[in-house]
Amino acid sequence: MDLIKVVVVGVGSLGSRHARIYSELPGVELVGVLDTDQNRTEEIAAQYNCQPFTGLEDIPSSVEAISVVVPTDRHYEVAEGLMDRGYHLLVEKPITDNVPHARELLRLAEKSDLLLQVGHVERFNPGILELEKIVKEPRFIECHRNAPFQPRGTEVGVVLDLMIHDLDIILYLVSSPVASLEAVGATVLSKYEDIANARIKFKSGCIANITTSRISPSKMRKIRIFQDDAYISLDYMAQTAQIYRKEAGRIIADELPIPRGESLKLELESFVEAVRLGGKPQVPAEGSLAALEVAVAVTEEVAKSEKRLAKIQENPGEEWER
Repeated sequence: MDLIKVVVVGVGSLGSRHARIYSELPGVELVGVLDTDQNRTEEIAAQYNCQPFTGLEDIPSSVEAISVVVPTDRHYEVAEGLMDRGYHLLVEKPITDNVPHARELLRLAEKSDLLLQVGHVERFNPGILELEKIVKEPRFIECHRNAPFQPRGTEVGVVLDLMIHDLDIILYLVSSPVASLEAVGATVLSKYEDIANARIKFKSGCIANITTSRISPSKMRKIRIFQDDAYISLDYMAQTAQIYRKEAGRIIADELPIPRGESLKLELESFVEAVRLGGKPQVPAEGSLAALEVAVAVTEEVAKSEKRLAKIQENPGEEWER
């Protein structure tokens, strides 16, 4: 088996996990890492016995695949430059912070016959992989994704930072165009919305209600799916799920067996295999574009809701007079 040579660009908290997993994968050689913090670059390079690069131009042409794990607002700049040099890419989610740049990256990948995968890691969560087998024509979906505040990721709002995970999963499971959406939210600690709720109606009739916060005291990542013959509840973090069915006028509850697995490792294995075989990634970038389009629409609705709230606060009697 030929070694697939890889590099990780951006080795903060998440990028260092990419480096660790690549260093452990059979058939993969972690050639080097790169970060804007040179001390961090050298620390991670020493930890995983690879080269510490000082700039993108130092990455050798023999490298085939690169993980781009930089802040979201730098995804386009970094990915475009790397694709110009002919590397296959896994870009962490969201693909970019705006739709035109995302479309341009897809165009460049197609033009240059390069693999472009986006890091929607929940697609590889063992719980979701099991749910795929039993979810059919969902009627109602409810998601909660909460996390304590941290500066990482605040170059974008919570919709692009966290809710994008759930938007991608919902679009994938429902497989129907969006008919309409409403959203509200609030800016609390960062420059952008830190909490948001979206209600999305699909042409199939399915409705999704999604609540996301990055100012919560504890972490929560759960999804509940209702369909005609069952109700399924999944805890992403615990990788546990229950399925409830109606039988003989009673509700029967069962545990849904889920094999244990590290979602990020499954994702990177899938990426490397796609590079090796020259096929499409398991999670094509086109799906990431669709999730981004909905996320941007949600963000715009949240901004409108904040303006409405500010107007009401300035003129508290106006709303009641209507």
